[in-house]
Amino acid sequence: MTDPSQPDLRRSPLHAVHEAAGASFTDFAGWLMPVRYSSDLAEHHAVRTAAGIFDISHMGQIEVSGPQAGDALDLALAGRLSSIAVGQAKYSLLLERDGGIIDDLIVYRLAGERFLVVANASNRAVVAAALADRAARFEATVTDVSDGIALIAVQGPAAQTIVEQATGVDLADLRYYRVATAALGGAELLIARTGYTGENGYELYLPTGSAVELWDALTAAGAEAGLAPAGLAARDTLRLEAGMPLYGHELSLQVKPAQAGLGRVPVMDKEFVGREALLQADPDARVLVGLAAEGRRAARAGYRVLQGDAVVGEVTSGALSPTLGYPIAMAYVDAAASAPGTALDLDVRGSRIPASVVALPFYTRKKD
Repeated sequence: MTDPSQPDLRRSPLHAVHEAAGASFTDFAGWLMPVRYSSDLAEHHAVRTAAGIFDISHMGQIEVSGPQAGDALDLALAGRLSSIAVGQAKYSLLLERDGGIIDDLIVYRLAGERFLVVANASNRAVVAAALADRAARFEATVTDVSDGIALIAVQGPAAQTIVEQATGVDLADLRYYRVATAALGGAELLIARTGYTGENGYELYLPTGSAVELWDALTAAGAEAGLAPAGLAARDTLRLEAGMPLYGHELSLQVKPAQAGLGRVPVMDKEFVGREALLQADPDARVLVGLAAEGRRAARAGYRVLQGDAVVGEVTSGALSPTLGYPIAMAYVDAAASAPGTALDLDVRGSRIPASVVALPFYTRKKD
C-alpha cells in the first residue's frame, strides 16, 4: 500500500472523506485512490445485490466545442460522433495511425456544439494532446477541464432510487448511454446512465467544490438500501465479470480493435486516424477471449495459456469470481484456439489449471 502522506501523488477532492471512512489507498495513474474500505468481497457483493459508490474523479475530462466539434471528433476518433443526439453518449476509440489503441473513451454530447470526452486517468494528457492536434484544422476548441470536475459513480440494483433521492431528479425515462442535466446547490450536475460494473448505474459529474456535498447526500440516501463505498479492487473484479476491457491490460498500443472484440466500434465508411491500418487484416493476430477455469486458483496478468505443449496465449486479467465462485480470466490467444468450448490450460505458477474458452461477458445482470 502507498503511504497516504506521499506528497507526489494527486488527491481526489473526496480524499478526506475516504480517510474518514478508513480506506486503504494505492497509487493509481499518479493518483492516491481508495483501493478498499472494508473488504474486496463485501464491496463487490454490495454492488451486485444493492449498490456501491465509487470515487472516479481521477478520470480525464476533455471538452471539445465549436461549430465543427462533431467533425473534429469524427476525424479524431474511430466512431461517428457528429451523429449522436444532444444528451446521448457513445463509446469510442482513439487510435494511432498504425491502428493501435491509444485509449478507449466515452463521449457525451452536451449541446449542439459541445462534447465531453472522458478518458482513462493514465491517458489523460496524451488524449488531450491528440484531440488538440487532430482538431487543429477545424473550428473547434479542445480544453482539458479535468481539474475542475469530480466524478462519482453509483452502481447496482438500488442505484436509481438512491440517485433520485439524493438529487431530486426523476431518472425513470433516462435510457442507457444517455445523460441528464440538473443542478445541485447552484452547480451544474450531469447524471449519465453509464458504468463499468455490469450493473445498472450512474456516473455523476459536478464541480470539485460540490463533491463532498453530493457524496454525503448519496451516502445518506443509500443507507437503508445497503449502499457501500467501493474501491478499485472491487471495481476491477466487477468489470472483469462484466467482460469490460481495461486499458493497460486488454487494450494497448499493440492491440487493434478487432483483436479486442471491438471491431464494430470503428465506422469504416468515414475518414479517421488509423483507418487505413485497420483495412490491413493480420491473420496471425491473437484475439481476446474469456476463460473459465477449474478449482480456486486464479490466473493473473502475464500468465501463459497452454494447449498441449504449445503456448497459445497470455492472460491479461484474472480473478476468482466473487459472483460465480470459480476462476475467470481474459486472455489473448491464437485464433485457432479461440472458439468457445476449446479446452486449454493456464500456467499458474508452474501448475496446469484446466480452463475452457467461454463467451464474454461472464456475468450479465437480470434486466428489469
